Amino acid sequence: MSSPFWSRLVGGLTPYVPGEQPKGARPDGQRLIKLNTNENPYGPSPKVIKAIESVLNESLRLYPDPTAQALRETIADYYRLTPDQVFVGNGSDEVLAFVFQALLAHEKPILFPDISYSFYPVYCTLYGIDYRLVPLDEDLAIRVADYAQTEQPSIGGIIFPNPNAPTGRLLSLAQIEQIVAGQPGVVVVIDEAYIDFGGESAVALIDRYPNVLVTQSLSKSRSLAGLRVGLALGQPALIEALVRVKDSFNSYPLDRLALAGAKAAFEDEAYFAQTRARIIDAREALTKALVSRGFTVLPSGANFVFARHPKLGGEQLYLGLRQQGVMVRHFNKPRIAEFLRITVGTPEENQCLLAALDVVMSTAMDMSN
Repeated sequence: MSSPFWSRLVGGLTPYVPGEQPKGARPDGQRLIKLNTNENPYGPSPKVIKAIESVLNESLRLYPDPTAQALRETIADYYRLTPDQVFVGNGSDEVLAFVFQALLAHEKPILFPDISYSFYPVYCTLYGIDYRLVPLDEDLAIRVADYAQTEQPSIGGIIFPNPNAPTGRLLSLAQIEQIVAGQPGVVVVIDEAYIDFGGESAVALIDRYPNVLVTQSLSKSRSLAGLRVGLALGQPALIEALVRVKDSFNSYPLDRLALAGAKAAFEDEAYFAQTRARIIDAREALTKALVSRGFTVLPSGANFVFARHPKLGGEQLYLGLRQQGVMVRHFNKPRIAEFLRITVGTPEENQCLLAALDVVMSTAMDMSN
């Protein structure tokens, strides 16, 4: 579809495609097992629900705090930063949009992996930013030297997820510091949507490096995908750039419910630690179960695994699981078309996945004989 009323920009966009959000149950009435969008299988902290309920009153007639001061102070305390080193927005995708506009929109191309979060090239097209894709190695890992080497052609910035998505592979803090220290003249953005499931945050580098910016999300490890809260952490000059863009776009990106719920989520450390540990344990068990079935599973520091089977294609497995009522993510792209990205669910959901896989694999093997 197109329209003569569209601007030239709209016609040239290829929008990001999010994971499917199903409506209703399976045709047979059974519940779908939804392991396709990396949502947390456990609900948010009860303290989050209580905090949201506490602001469901007449105060909703008033605008929320445009500076999100209380939430920023809580996050700053959590990470041992100062509030002027904290930025919050309506989900990490909005925060990243501001990052691309405020810190990466230069005349020189920015770098990010060829297999990575597919929103990055969308933002580059939307904001007219030149970019260069950096291939992952043969094991689908980021090569630090490709970003850290100072003799490479001049660039305007670097962004990559850690752990990477959709591969789940993790860089160590020392490797990230090598990139940051090797490129002191540009901003290095580390997108840490999944860092809480096994990695060491680059927040530790902020006080020593003025060019490092860390973005995070409350959607995954804090179980708040439905609340839409994201954040960025960096030295005050970088944060001020984001604030300038935000206040030129929307001074009130977080409503009163989101501000209250996000603050409570950071304050309930015990619940966060408990659910995170359960997911990490379930990830390891799921990985072993997949390997025992012949799958190759990449090392994951996220709440998902990236796996392929040597004899069965990724699309074949994806469609077969869908027929069994289990949703996973398949990317029909070069180098990763044979992989499935599988969100780690509860132990019960993971068992349903494995049972469905056994049916799909058995059927496929019977047909090939």
